Amino acid sequence: MSQVEWDMDEDIEEKPFNMKYMRRMLRYLYPYRRLMSLVVVIVLFNMLLSLSEPIILAYIIDKGIGDKNFAVITALGISLLGIRLVSWLFSWMHTRWINFTGQRILFDLRQQLFNHLQSLSFRFFDGRPAGKIMSRITNDTNAIGELINGGLITMVMEVTHLLGIVIILFWMDWQLALLSFIMMPLLYVIVAKVRPKIEGSWSRSRSTMSAINGNLNETIQGIRVVQAFSRQSNNNDKFNEINTRNKKAFMRAITLESTVYPLVEMIGMIGTCIVVWFGAIRVIDGALSLGFIMAFINYLWRFWGPLSALSKVYSQLLSAMASAERIFEVLDTDSEVKNSSNARALPPIDGGVEFEHVSFRYDDNKPNVLHDVSFKVKPGQRVALVGPTGAGKSTIVNLLMRFYDATDGSLRIDGMDVKNATLESLRKQMGIVLQDSFIFAGTVEQNMRYGNEEATDEQLRKAGESVRLDRVVAQLSDGYATEVEERGSKLSVGQRQLLAFGRVLLSDPRILILDEATSSVDTETEQHIQEALQTLLAGRTAFIIAHRLSTIRDADLILVVQDGRIAEQGSHEALMKQSGLYANLVLTQLSMQESVILQTS
Repeated sequence: MSQVEWDMDEDIEEKPFNMKYMRRMLRYLYPYRRLMSLVVVIVLFNMLLSLSEPIILAYIIDKGIGDKNFAVITALGISLLGIRLVSWLFSWMHTRWINFTGQRILFDLRQQLFNHLQSLSFRFFDGRPAGKIMSRITNDTNAIGELINGGLITMVMEVTHLLGIVIILFWMDWQLALLSFIMMPLLYVIVAKVRPKIEGSWSRSRSTMSAINGNLNETIQGIRVVQAFSRQSNNNDKFNEINTRNKKAFMRAITLESTVYPLVEMIGMIGTCIVVWFGAIRVIDGALSLGFIMAFINYLWRFWGPLSALSKVYSQLLSAMASAERIFEVLDTDSEVKNSSNARALPPIDGGVEFEHVSFRYDDNKPNVLHDVSFKVKPGQRVALVGPTGAGKSTIVNLLMRFYDATDGSLRIDGMDVKNATLESLRKQMGIVLQDSFIFAGTVEQNMRYGNEEATDEQLRKAGESVRLDRVVAQLSDGYATEVEERGSKLSVGQRQLLAFGRVLLSDPRILILDEATSSVDTETEQHIQEALQTLLAGRTAFIIAHRLSTIRDADLILVVQDGRIAEQGSHEALMKQSGLYANLVLTQLSMQESVILQTS
């Protein structure tokens, strides 16, 4: 499924009934089949108790009140009370068990979806909005859970309830039963015509509410930019437009609903009046008793409730079909990067890396991003990747981490093709620090231990000292136990970067990747990090993507990447002698630095 189709499906509220999806959804119910069978038995028994009440009331009226027999009134009154108590107990058990089962099903479905999402390749997440991926785990799983949990039980209960009422009505008096259903065709026409419009209106209301949430989230996330460009007035106008659409959609839905349901009740009342009219004539003629008519009318009133409930379940079913299609599309997506059948654990590595005629493209319908890339790196060497933005530098390290697999060629570490190594054993011996490293909610210590939970307190402290994180921690209220909150919002950009350095160094990788990792820290902090890295990178292979000359000039090997190819490679001195692309980059940067110095002097 393409990205556009994937995004468009998000706005589809209903889908036609699909038996394949239905069977697949019911599989989540299978582990709880015994409990659900018991719930169905309780529901059916409760329905029988409920259907017995009008008949008991008829006997109270005819045999108790009519014959002035208080013994009958007392006995049947106690029976009604007993039925109500038993019915309450069964309802409590049904509600408790159905909610327990529903939550377990939601738990299982969310857990499966979450686990699967973590295993998917980066290509799946490229360009897909995070909010729409999140809705798979929240809204769509809820829709399926509600259908499996409450919808199916409601369907069983209401269908049997309807059948029971229809059978009882025809058993009591088939002529009155036919008269009572005379308004059914009109009811069907109204419901069939108007119900889709009501559901469509509510769908538009939910869609516009999603737009409000999206706009609000975007505004909050970009509040600095909004205020910096004084866009408050424009944003107010945009939000007012979205808010107005939501209000209109909601009012249309409410107007339709408030018009239709009283109309349905009116139709039901007309049918009831017809029964009362003809029933009263037969009571007066002595053909029927007053209790009989009261019971008949009571059953007739109970007939409309299940109809309304079933129509809602049907709408719920169609909504669940749309959710099922979206969820199963994710679950059926295989990870492009996964362990092969003959994959084995990568033994402790020295850090030798070899790219041999590697080419790569992100999409089969797009041109290659890398073209026939070849180079060798000896264990412990420091490699700098330089070149213009979009040249393919980050793609090279992504292939090294095996976030993607090369389209052509091979990539080997210590002579072993990375495709033959298990992902866990490969990545556990590698570490990466990005330009904007992600910091998780939690404490500084928890973030430090993210890649090595077994590290001792002494190792943690030394890693912090090595990247000068100890200076930051000393200023925090609770030291390493300080909560940094979501995305490390309590820390500055530079402090978050130092924490990312500490995290990766504590994991003790054999191959370290720094992707513009020092661009977010100040010159003094960068100097401290450079000094620390001189010692910490000893014996480790390092790939460094950077633009600052101070970061790359001491590299053992510099790879100049241009248009997805290795245009030049060698040491700083060797490349400067060639007077090629690298020399031009260095001279350009030096001239810019001189210009800045002159302007500030």
